[in-house]
Formats: sequence, C-alpha cells, structure tokens
Amino acid sequence: MAGSAREGKIPDHIAIIMDGNGRWAKARGLPRTEGHREGLKVAKKIVKAAEDLGVKYLSLYVFSTENWKRASDEVGFLMALIKQHLSAELDFYRSNGIRVMHSGDPDGLPAEVLREIREVERDTAAFERMTVNLAINYGGRDEIVRAARRLAASGVEPSPEAMAGAMDHPELPDPDLIIRTSDEMRFSNFLLWESAYSELWFSPKLWPDFGAADLAEALRSYQGRERRYGGT
Repeated sequence: MAGSAREGKIPDHIAIIMDGNGRWAKARGLPRTEGHREGLKVAKKIVKAAEDLGVKYLSLYVFSTENWKRASDEVGFLMALIKQHLSAELDFYRSNGIRVMHSGDPDGLPAEVLREIREVERDTAAFERMTVNLAINYGGRDEIVRAARRLAASGVEPSPEAMAGAMDHPELPDPDLIIRTSDEMRFSNFLLWESAYSELWFSPKLWPDFGAADLAEALRSYQGRERRYGGT
C-alpha cells in the first residue's frame, strides 16, 4: 500500500491528532496508561513510515492545553512518558536525520520535561531529512493569543502576514493534510491558524491500531483531491 502512495504527490506537511489511546486500553481491560504507552510506540512507527514516504514535516498532537484537566496521575504518567521518549529515542532521530522541534507554551511544563525538549531540539537542529514537530502543552487558541501578544510587544500592526510570522514556528509550511483517528471529526484546538486550507482525513481506527497502511490510505485520498484555496 505504501508503495502506491509514493506514485502521487506527497504532502510536504502532515499533522496528526492521535486520538483513542484511552479507549483502546479500556476495550482490552487495561489501564489508560497502557494505551498511552502503546500510542507512543505507534507514533514512532508513523514517523518512520512518513519519512520513508518522503514527507518533510510531521506535526503530532502529543498533549493539549486542555489535557491538564485529566486526572493528576494520568497527567503525571504522560509527562514522564514524554520525558522518557525524548531521552530514549534521541539515537532514532539522529540515525534517521530527523529534526525535532516543539510547538506550544513552554510555561507550565515540568522543568525536567522542558529540559529534555530543549536538549533534543538542540541536538537535532542540523538535521534536514525530516522535521517532527511535537505539540506539547499546545492549544490553537493559546498559540494565536501568544502570537498577538508578540505583535503587541513589538509594536507591529496586526495583519494576516504579521500574525503568521508570530506563530510558534513560522518557518513550517501550513499542513497540507490533517489526520485524526478514533472516528472523531473535530479539530480539538489543533493548529487553528495554520489549518485554514488543510485537507482533512478521518480514520475510524483508534490511534494504537493505526499503521503505515492507514497513513498510505490517507495519502492516496489526499492525492485524489484538487486543492483550490478558495479559487475555481
């Protein structure tokens, strides 16, 4: 399946809302934490699958500004899991020439998690084969507010171009394709500014069941669409 997807135009930037970890675990009589652990394994596989297909940028919705509302033990587990992943998978990013960057508000993140994020960003900054953008403590509305504050502080008159330049990573192209798993059909506050003309693809599969073949299917759907950006 992946091979046939390579025959068409590959989107420069894919963004994924990785949804369904908790439901996947519940269906198997497991604690929600096991769903998150499995979901992280799948994220690594999808990063490699996307790189193999020639995707240049991949944004993953890891932890939202709203996720702090979850039970404290689950939040604590997620923060520890993120920290562990960033530390343990540095060699994976290095060996595959993958640059890692972070989107989201660094304020409020545990100091040790933010430290790991900054270290991975620094250690992979020179890699150019692919960029993985990890959205951690990220919310689309929050990003827009922070961008507006940057403009106000600099005295720049607001405009679409100025706002775009004040986002967390103006150097990233807007996502061509946004994928969401678990049969939910909403943005959940993800990349609200950047998604103005993104193509959308929804999968009924829970994130831990999502695989390279599903990614290829999403790409084939994308390749069959005509993007007009409001024109005719």
